[in-house]
Amino acid sequence: MPSGPNTTPSASPATEARLRLTTAATGRFDGAWWPHARDLSAELPALLGAVTERLGRIDRVTYHLEEWPAPHRRLAFDEGVVRLEGFRSQAAGSLTVIGWNRKRLTLAVVPPETGRETAERVLADAASGRTPQPA
Repeated sequence: MPSGPNTTPSASPATEARLRLTTAATGRFDGAWWPHARDLSAELPALLGAVTERLGRIDRVTYHLEEWPAPHRRLAFDEGVVRLEGFRSQAAGSLTVIGWNRKRLTLAVVPPETGRETAERVLADAASGRTPQPA
C-alpha cells in the first residue's frame, strides 16, 4: 500500500457504519450516514466497507471542505488508495463516494453530535427516499 505524509493506513473499523441506503435512486440522496466523530479519515473505513458491495472498488470521496477538519488527502483501503477531495461547492451536509466504475452514492451526513432520536429519523427518511430534513 502506498504511504506518505498525506496517506493514513486503513484500520479495521471499531464500530459499524451508521448508514441507511435507499433501494432505488429516488431523489437527491442515496441514503444517509451518521458518523461517530468529525474525523473523516478515521470514520471512512467503516463507511467504505459498508458501500463496497454496492459500488465495487472505491476511487474517491468528495465532501464539503468546511465540514471536516483537515482529513488526510488519501486513505489506504481495500488494497488500494482512496482519494479524499474537499470542495466548497459540494452541498453542505453531503458526502459522495465514487467507485472506479464511476457509480456513485451521495449521502446526507447527519452531524455526529446529533441526538439518537433525531439521527434515526433522518436515516429512516433517507432510506425511504424522502429528502432528509436537517438534523
